[in-house]
Amino acid sequence: MTGSGLSAGGAGPASGGALPQPATTDWHLLVRGALQRLSGSGVDSPRADAEQLAAHVMGLQTGAALARILAGAQASADEAARYGELVARRAQRVPLQHLTGEASFHGVCLQVGPGVFLPRPETELLVEHTLAAVAGIDRPVLVDLCTGSGAVAAALAHARAETGRPADVHAVELDPTAHRWAARNLEPLGVHLVLGDAAAALSELDGTADAVTVNPPYVPDGRLPAQPEARLDPAIALYGGDAAGTRIPLTMATAAARLLRTGGVLTMEHDETHGPELVSAVRAQGAWADVVGHQDLTGRPRWLHAVRA
Repeated sequence: MTGSGLSAGGAGPASGGALPQPATTDWHLLVRGALQRLSGSGVDSPRADAEQLAAHVMGLQTGAALARILAGAQASADEAARYGELVARRAQRVPLQHLTGEASFHGVCLQVGPGVFLPRPETELLVEHTLAAVAGIDRPVLVDLCTGSGAVAAALAHARAETGRPADVHAVELDPTAHRWAARNLEPLGVHLVLGDAAAALSELDGTADAVTVNPPYVPDGRLPAQPEARLDPAIALYGGDAAGTRIPLTMATAAARLLRTGGVLTMEHDETHGPELVSAVRAQGAWADVVGHQDLTGRPRWLHAVRA
């Protein structure tokens, strides 16, 4: 991992020189060909990815791009060549978000790229639960540990601002590369971002936070992610520090207990293999009045919430 990965992969060809000229400039045919290529490469969502890459090249939202394509839009030669290059890289399993430089998360468009963990849709459950937990508080103090790209902190800040009842949101990230991405996403939202170890950071907030969210590194050491795209996430954001993958999550639970007021809520994502064992380990810390495990939308154990005693 290096600190120089702030340029989105969609900025141009992977190597120097002119882009190869496409056989057609008809957007409908270009997208249909991309769909076939991405399907053959094992991409999970080939149609959506082909359409989003087209929208990216066209400089439009996906819906507007599709409307133009259905109306018979033609690409310029440069657009068609650039699209072909992006599709080729996606077929090589370069993450879509690295190619577009963006990731959508809970209504927020995040800047992302190489060197930062890409937010997953299932993590939106942390946001929803936390928003519900602090709904009755006028200006809650919210802390996001292991913030990565700043996805959860950004979503919390944005959602509360949309209600007209903003929150004081704080975020912590250890890795300098991820911190730079987080700064891009969080500074416009007024989130206080700290570069440092979440185990000790924000001591000035000890005992005052209304809610703490954590999506920590939790993959058991030595396990290779199944998806090729996930293998490009930085290891520091993936692995939980021991064979079970629970050392860092438990450390983050301890940090959350330090930060939270009595009655404050911890919401933390974890590996599907952790389940009841992690819930029991957090409960055994003695800092919590209640610890409950929850499933994600596919029915897998995925996150827990705990109430500070």
